[in-house]
Amino acid sequence: MAIRLKSWKGSVGKVRKKLPIGIDGFEKIRTNDFYYVDKTLFIKELLQNWGEVNLFTRPRRFGKSLNMSMLKCFFEIGRDPALFEGLRIAQEKELCEKYMGKFPVISISLKSVDGRSFDSASVALRTLIGDEARRFDCLKTSPNLSVDEKNAYAQLTKVGAEEGGFYTMTEGMAATSLKILSQLLEKHYGQKVILLIDEYDVPLDKAFQGGYYDEMVNLIRNLLGNALKTNDSLYFAVLTGCLRISKESIFTGLNNLNVMTIADPYFCDSFGFTENEVQELLRYYGLEEFQDTVRDWYDGYQFGDAAVYCPWDVIKYAQILLKDKSAEPENYWANTSGNDLIRRLLKKANQSTRNDVELLINGGTIIKPIRQELTYREVEDSIDNIWSVLYSTGYLTCRRKAPGKQMELALPNREVRELFIDLVKDWFRETTQADSGRINRFCAAFPAGDTGAIQEMLGDYLWESISVRDTAVRRNMKENFYHGMLLGLLQSQDRWLVKSNAETGEGYSDISIQTPDRVGIVIELKYADDGNLEKACGEALDQIEEKKYGEGLKRRGTKKIIKYGIAFWEKECMVEMG
Repeated sequence: MAIRLKSWKGSVGKVRKKLPIGIDGFEKIRTNDFYYVDKTLFIKELLQNWGEVNLFTRPRRFGKSLNMSMLKCFFEIGRDPALFEGLRIAQEKELCEKYMGKFPVISISLKSVDGRSFDSASVALRTLIGDEARRFDCLKTSPNLSVDEKNAYAQLTKVGAEEGGFYTMTEGMAATSLKILSQLLEKHYGQKVILLIDEYDVPLDKAFQGGYYDEMVNLIRNLLGNALKTNDSLYFAVLTGCLRISKESIFTGLNNLNVMTIADPYFCDSFGFTENEVQELLRYYGLEEFQDTVRDWYDGYQFGDAAVYCPWDVIKYAQILLKDKSAEPENYWANTSGNDLIRRLLKKANQSTRNDVELLINGGTIIKPIRQELTYREVEDSIDNIWSVLYSTGYLTCRRKAPGKQMELALPNREVRELFIDLVKDWFRETTQADSGRINRFCAAFPAGDTGAIQEMLGDYLWESISVRDTAVRRNMKENFYHGMLLGLLQSQDRWLVKSNAETGEGYSDISIQTPDRVGIVIELKYADDGNLEKACGEALDQIEEKKYGEGLKRRGTKKIIKYGIAFWEKECMVEMG
């Protein structure tokens, strides 16, 4: 029975599709009235350029899983062709006639293969393979399979009560499972198999962090080697991931690997949204006025010769704007697991690396050698390899290629810049709080009214950290950066009541403090865009008086109030007491 593609009417009567927030299933999007950015010509380009094994490396949140789901829906036997009605690929009549719905398809995603130990991660891998094998229960009674072949299928799908409901296949059987399933499907259907493996590198990342990397490398190497290198039942395979893991690690002897990275001039606009696609989406939802804001925050990625936006960010911001057109853009990468990589970078950073990060935050570029093939162990071996990973995972983008396999790298947009700034503040807080004696002396200078000590020590902290000075960065963003640094230092005092942007008078002071001996401290921060620190300090103190920031502290019974105006400019500061 054909699937009906529906639509719904919005509150003003205009037919609008729902935004697909976090939905990476092609069939679900097409049958439940979600907006879809048409990427179906990816199928045509793949069929024109495919190798036996095709690996696409792209950052997370750029539509890899959705494209893999689309491939499954297009090629798999028994799928409804109505899913592709009205889409670009449907205009390729001969191609659709030849390939659509003609193949058995094995499709797995390894992003769930995780665990605190190798045993638990191995169980997760066997579970997803067993679940995929059970989709093909037609093999149980297939007239084309022998008794032994049906028994082999039964071993892939057997669940044991004594194993707590887990699949009973051994690790050795798991390593050959995709090859066995391919052979059984080819014999049943009389057609070779298409194999789709999404997020192939996630188990290796999780294993490296969990301390069982060598065991997982061995299992994934055997799984992929059997499925991709010695599998006569394979028509072709598509793999996706963030990193191109070296052949020596898991692709040993695999000479049929066709790799398309973000640096290659193929499939450039198949992942991510292009400028035209974002314009059309915003126009569809009546949000054209936000085009420049969306571009500033979420554009800037370079895939081959195409400039692309992060789809996840565009869709999330559009969702918020439909409810509140005054909403500010947000950092939607803030909670992604990949941010651990930047934290590890900062912990390993020497002064040269910190200078590079500072240059990037301030809108500059750095030139670094980029290695396209790495193992996860190599990522940690050298700080220089971190740049290659940050490039591959989307935290950095290429502005131009430089001699000697080098690239000129930059932060792609405002979102990633603010993410870096937030992580730098976290890193600064962790590193400074490790020196409790020094930080206690710094904090003690505030109730003592020792502006000289405050200024000297704060200057030392600024020199050791990273400054935000680029003219493209808004003043309040710069002030927020220094605000976060100072707040982290002051909050180290457990017996102090430290409030940020608290209402203490007619407005909100940047920082207010109450000490146990009833001393109140009001701090106002300013960033001196013109470098005139003395003037900025004066403005900060004037604001404290005009807004009566000390009144709230007086009402709470403080005996003495000390007022500080603190001005910053790059790595310089000035402290004045009012």
